[in-house]
Amino acid sequence: MAKIDTGRPENVLPTPSHTVGPFYGYALPFRGGEDIAPLGRPDAMTVHGYVYDGTGEPLPDALVELWGPDPDGKVPTADGSMRRDPASGGFLGRNGVEFTGFGRIQTDADGHWYARTLRPGARGRGAPYVSVCVFARGLLVHLFTRLYLPGDEAALAADPLLARVGRERRDTLIAVDEGADTYRFDIRLQGEGETVFLEFR
Repeated sequence: MAKIDTGRPENVLPTPSHTVGPFYGYALPFRGGEDIAPLGRPDAMTVHGYVYDGTGEPLPDALVELWGPDPDGKVPTADGSMRRDPASGGFLGRNGVEFTGFGRIQTDADGHWYARTLRPGARGRGAPYVSVCVFARGLLVHLFTRLYLPGDEAALAADPLLARVGRERRDTLIAVDEGADTYRFDIRLQGEGETVFLEFR
Protein backbone atom coordinates (compact mmCIF):
# COMPACT_ATOMS: atom_id res chain seq x y z
CA MET A 1 0.00 0.00 0.00
CA ALA A 2 1.44 3.36 -1.05
CA LYS A 3 1.88 6.01 1.61
CA ILE A 4 0.40 9.45 1.10
CA ASP A 5 2.80 12.29 1.67
CA THR A 6 0.78 14.56 3.98
CA GLY A 7 3.58 17.12 3.92
CA ARG A 8 2.35 18.28 0.50
CA PRO A 9 -0.61 20.73 0.48
CA GLU A 10 -2.42 18.93 -2.33
CA ASN A 11 -2.57 15.74 -0.23
CA VAL A 12 -4.02 17.25 2.96
CA LEU A 13 -7.78 16.99 3.38
CA PRO A 14 -9.57 20.12 4.62
CA THR A 15 -10.58 20.19 8.27
CA PRO A 16 -13.65 22.01 9.64
CA SER A 17 -11.47 25.03 10.45
CA HIS A 18 -10.65 25.31 6.72
CA THR A 19 -14.26 25.28 5.59
CA VAL A 20 -17.10 27.75 6.04
CA GLY A 21 -19.83 25.23 6.74
CA PRO A 22 -22.67 25.11 7.49
CA PHE A 23 -22.41 22.72 10.41
CA TYR A 24 -25.47 24.02 12.25
CA GLY A 25 -27.54 20.88 11.90
CA TYR A 26 -25.22 19.03 14.28
CA ALA A 27 -25.69 19.52 18.06
CA LEU A 28 -27.03 23.10 17.87
CA PRO A 29 -30.76 22.57 17.14
CA PHE A 30 -32.72 21.00 19.97
CA ARG A 31 -36.19 19.48 20.21
CA GLY A 32 -38.79 22.14 20.94
CA GLY A 33 -36.45 25.02 20.19
CA GLU A 34 -39.33 26.94 18.63
CA ASP A 35 -41.60 26.60 21.67
CA ILE A 36 -40.32 29.53 23.74
CA ALA A 37 -43.76 30.07 25.31
CA PRO A 38 -45.14 27.05 27.15
CA LEU A 39 -47.89 25.24 25.27
CA GLY A 40 -51.36 26.37 26.22
CA ARG A 41 -50.43 29.97 27.05
CA PRO A 42 -53.37 32.04 25.74
CA ASP A 43 -51.16 35.13 25.44
CA ALA A 44 -48.60 33.44 23.17
CA MET A 45 -47.86 34.83 19.74
CA THR A 46 -46.21 33.36 16.66
CA VAL A 47 -43.32 35.01 14.86
CA HIS A 48 -42.12 33.55 11.58
CA GLY A 49 -40.33 34.40 8.39
CA TYR A 50 -37.72 33.40 5.84
CA VAL A 51 -33.95 33.81 5.73
CA TYR A 52 -32.76 35.00 2.30
CA ASP A 53 -29.25 35.24 0.84
CA GLY A 54 -27.91 38.14 -1.22
CA THR A 55 -29.60 36.94 -4.41
CA GLY A 56 -33.00 36.61 -2.73
CA GLU A 57 -32.85 32.81 -2.47
CA PRO A 58 -34.14 31.24 0.76
CA LEU A 59 -31.55 29.44 2.92
CA PRO A 60 -32.58 25.92 3.97
CA ASP A 61 -29.69 25.56 6.43
CA ALA A 62 -29.70 28.74 8.51
CA LEU A 63 -30.20 28.91 12.25
CA VAL A 64 -32.16 31.67 14.01
CA GLU A 65 -31.87 32.36 17.74
CA LEU A 66 -34.38 34.54 19.58
CA TRP A 67 -33.78 36.16 22.97
CA GLY A 68 -36.56 38.17 24.59
CA PRO A 69 -37.89 39.46 27.91
CA ASP A 70 -41.23 38.45 29.35
CA PRO A 71 -44.31 40.72 29.03
CA ASP A 72 -43.16 42.64 32.13
CA GLY A 73 -39.80 43.41 30.52
CA LYS A 74 -37.89 41.02 32.80
CA VAL A 75 -35.19 38.77 31.36
CA PRO A 76 -36.04 35.16 32.27
CA THR A 77 -33.51 33.11 34.22
CA ALA A 78 -35.20 29.70 33.84
CA ASP A 79 -32.99 27.05 32.24
CA GLY A 80 -35.91 25.20 30.69
CA SER A 81 -34.49 25.03 27.17
CA MET A 82 -31.25 23.32 28.19
CA ARG A 83 -32.30 21.17 31.16
CA ARG A 84 -30.38 17.97 31.68
CA ASP A 85 -31.09 14.90 33.77
CA PRO A 86 -28.81 15.19 36.84
CA ALA A 87 -28.39 11.42 37.00
CA SER A 88 -27.66 10.56 33.37
CA GLY A 89 -26.67 13.95 31.95
CA GLY A 90 -29.14 13.33 29.13
CA PHE A 91 -31.02 16.18 27.50
CA LEU A 92 -34.49 16.77 28.97
CA GLY A 93 -35.46 19.88 27.04
CA ARG A 94 -37.98 22.45 28.23
CA ASN A 95 -40.10 21.71 31.26
CA GLY A 96 -43.22 23.03 29.49
CA VAL A 97 -44.10 25.38 32.34
CA GLU A 98 -41.60 28.24 32.49
CA PHE A 99 -40.99 30.93 29.90
CA THR A 100 -37.28 30.87 29.10
CA GLY A 101 -37.14 33.75 26.60
CA PHE A 102 -34.72 31.77 24.41
CA GLY A 103 -35.31 29.77 21.27
CA ARG A 104 -33.15 28.25 18.53
CA ILE A 105 -34.82 27.39 15.25
CA GLN A 106 -33.38 25.79 12.11
CA THR A 107 -34.89 26.92 8.82
CA ASP A 108 -36.74 24.26 6.85
CA ALA A 109 -36.13 23.23 3.22
CA ASP A 110 -37.86 26.43 2.06
CA GLY A 111 -35.81 28.72 4.32
CA HIS A 112 -38.75 29.24 6.69
CA TRP A 113 -38.59 29.47 10.48
CA TYR A 114 -41.20 30.05 13.20
CA ALA A 115 -41.40 30.35 16.97
CA ARG A 116 -44.09 30.66 19.62
CA THR A 117 -43.19 33.21 22.26
CA LEU A 118 -44.64 35.91 24.49
CA ARG A 119 -44.95 39.57 23.58
CA PRO A 120 -41.85 41.28 24.99
CA GLY A 121 -42.24 44.06 27.54
CA ALA A 122 -40.24 47.27 27.48
CA ARG A 123 -36.87 47.40 29.21
CA GLY A 124 -35.93 51.00 29.87
CA ARG A 125 -36.27 53.58 27.11
CA GLY A 126 -37.64 52.71 23.71
CA ALA A 127 -39.89 50.10 22.22
CA PRO A 128 -39.93 46.44 23.31
CA TYR A 129 -38.00 44.06 21.05
CA VAL A 130 -36.69 40.52 20.68
CA SER A 131 -32.97 40.08 20.01
CA VAL A 132 -32.21 37.93 16.97
CA CYS A 133 -28.99 36.10 16.11
CA VAL A 134 -28.51 34.54 12.66
CA PHE A 135 -26.10 31.76 11.69
CA ALA A 136 -25.88 30.91 7.98
CA ARG A 137 -23.59 29.56 5.30
CA GLY A 138 -20.82 31.91 4.29
CA LEU A 139 -20.95 33.82 7.57
CA LEU A 140 -17.73 33.53 9.51
CA VAL A 141 -19.33 35.53 12.32
CA HIS A 142 -23.01 35.32 13.21
CA LEU A 143 -25.20 38.40 12.78
CA PHE A 144 -27.28 40.27 15.34
CA THR A 145 -30.44 42.26 14.77
CA ARG A 146 -33.67 43.16 16.52
CA LEU A 147 -37.30 42.26 15.94
CA TYR A 148 -39.70 45.03 16.89
CA LEU A 149 -43.48 44.56 16.86
CA PRO A 150 -45.73 47.07 15.12
CA GLY A 151 -48.60 48.86 16.82
CA ASP A 152 -47.17 51.36 19.29
CA GLU A 153 -45.95 54.04 16.88
CA ALA A 154 -45.04 56.46 19.69
CA ALA A 155 -42.72 53.89 21.31
CA LEU A 156 -41.17 52.97 17.95
CA ALA A 157 -40.57 56.64 17.14
CA ALA A 158 -38.92 57.17 20.55
CA ASP A 159 -36.66 54.11 20.33
CA PRO A 160 -32.98 55.22 20.39
CA LEU A 161 -31.80 52.56 17.94
CA LEU A 162 -34.62 53.01 15.43
CA ALA A 163 -34.04 56.78 15.55
CA ARG A 164 -30.51 56.20 14.19
CA VAL A 165 -31.68 54.08 11.25
CA GLY A 166 -32.69 55.70 7.98
CA ARG A 167 -36.38 55.61 7.15
CA GLU A 168 -35.78 53.39 4.09
CA ARG A 169 -34.16 50.65 6.22
CA ARG A 170 -36.09 51.04 9.46
CA ASP A 171 -38.85 48.70 8.29
CA THR A 172 -36.37 45.80 8.07
CA LEU A 173 -36.45 45.75 11.89
CA ILE A 174 -40.23 45.86 12.33
CA ALA A 175 -42.30 42.70 11.87
CA VAL A 176 -45.50 42.71 9.82
CA ASP A 177 -48.75 42.06 11.68
CA GLU A 178 -50.61 39.22 9.93
CA GLY A 179 -53.46 39.11 12.46
CA ALA A 180 -54.38 36.41 14.99
CA ASP A 181 -51.25 37.18 17.06
CA THR A 182 -48.98 36.23 14.15
CA TYR A 183 -46.09 38.39 12.92
CA ARG A 184 -43.81 37.94 9.92
CA PHE A 185 -40.14 38.88 10.12
CA ASP A 186 -37.99 38.06 7.09
CA ILE A 187 -34.20 38.28 7.34
CA ARG A 188 -32.21 39.33 4.27
CA LEU A 189 -28.47 38.82 4.65
CA GLN A 190 -27.45 41.26 1.88
CA GLY A 191 -28.62 42.97 -1.25
CA GLU A 192 -31.85 44.86 -1.77
CA GLY A 193 -33.83 45.18 1.45
CA GLU A 194 -30.91 43.94 3.56
CA THR A 195 -31.84 43.65 7.23
CA VAL A 196 -30.15 46.13 9.54
CA PHE A 197 -27.53 44.24 11.54
CA LEU A 198 -25.88 45.45 14.74
CA GLU A 199 -22.20 45.51 15.66
CA PHE A 200 -21.20 45.07 19.28
CA ARG A 201 -17.85 46.35 20.50
